[in-house]
Amino acid sequence: MRGMCQSMSYRSNRGAEMKDRYDVIVVGAGPAGSIAAKTIATHGLDVLMIEKRQEIGDPVRCAEGVGKPQIKKHIKPDERWIAAEVRGSRIFAPDGTMVELSEDLSGAEVGYVLERKVFDRALADEAALAGAEISVKTRATDLIIKDGFVKGITALHIGGEQKIHADIVIGADGVESKIGRWAGINTTLPASGIETCAQFLVADIDIDQDRCEFYLGSTIAPAGYAWVFPKGERCANIGLGISGDVHAARPVDLLKNFVRTRYNDGKIIEFVVGGVPTSGPLEQTVASGLMLAGDAARQSDPLTGGGIINAMDAGKIAGDVAAHAIEEEDVSRARLQEYEAGWRDAFGKKMNRSLAVKNRFVTLSDDDLNKLAQSVEGADFSTVDLFGLLVTLVRKNPRILWSLRKMF
Repeated sequence: MRGMCQSMSYRSNRGAEMKDRYDVIVVGAGPAGSIAAKTIATHGLDVLMIEKRQEIGDPVRCAEGVGKPQIKKHIKPDERWIAAEVRGSRIFAPDGTMVELSEDLSGAEVGYVLERKVFDRALADEAALAGAEISVKTRATDLIIKDGFVKGITALHIGGEQKIHADIVIGADGVESKIGRWAGINTTLPASGIETCAQFLVADIDIDQDRCEFYLGSTIAPAGYAWVFPKGERCANIGLGISGDVHAARPVDLLKNFVRTRYNDGKIIEFVVGGVPTSGPLEQTVASGLMLAGDAARQSDPLTGGGIINAMDAGKIAGDVAAHAIEEEDVSRARLQEYEAGWRDAFGKKMNRSLAVKNRFVTLSDDDLNKLAQSVEGADFSTVDLFGLLVTLVRKNPRILWSLRKMF
């Protein structure tokens, strides 16, 4: 890890005992969990963050792209977890027509391409340095609920179960989260609300290291898209995601075909699969003594699938609200609504708009996508962000995008 501490104050399989009470327990050590734990510890509270896997940040389940301004709000950039810097993005229609956006205006997924394994551990290190206790290979198996309030968790650690009490539990345990469901929150995710994804790390290929690329088309990724994110030294993350209700082909087979067609001489050195929620956020992300953040709250962008920045923003809001609620000795659902209101005000409206755009775009034919791209081909988008691009597309293609006209 090029000098970065891997163990800090993490508990693993060495027999270390967790206490039976903390102010806050954070379940999941991804970006949302680590930022929440760090924030809470900074307030001087006693916080435990648990992670079911033995290594934080592994396996990687995303394209690893983030916007520079957004990431700098939470952590100082470090070359150890930056694989590449890009200056913009290119979007390709099925017929190859290209639309190009600059780095600053490409959205929250373009700027740095991360080494997520190193990045997630760096976030956890910062939480530990702030005073959080971290326990890996520790799985939450149930919630402790009394009089309608979440009072802690039951955790499985080194083969034994332990009840751990807390004033607040923050569920940041990913798309497969059980924490919310155990608390009575409806976390049902329809097949159309999840992108099933496959990604290769491909070496020894010629690509533009300055641009992220996105490819649309029914033969490439039906009801989804493919991506190529440079990782330096002739390497790239090449992956795709398709809607979970598409049964015509498996993502891995589509990805193999995409790579074979464009990068046949490349060498696949890593392979990951996973799911990304694209349903829009849960209607409810709090209960008495409980908050959900990140993919557990379905806070990834429905259009792009990007979730790192939203997760970190939500983790910060959740941490601050948890600290203030405990100080006031009120962890009721009504009090924790401050978190619900906070994250919805920060990025909830943007998510709703992205969901509407996504729901329309997945119904478009390849011909429609080609017409949209051709309508703006050659236009100068050096000062236009993704939202501005959508505005232009709606104005130039009112018939195709009629249902979106009121949003733009």
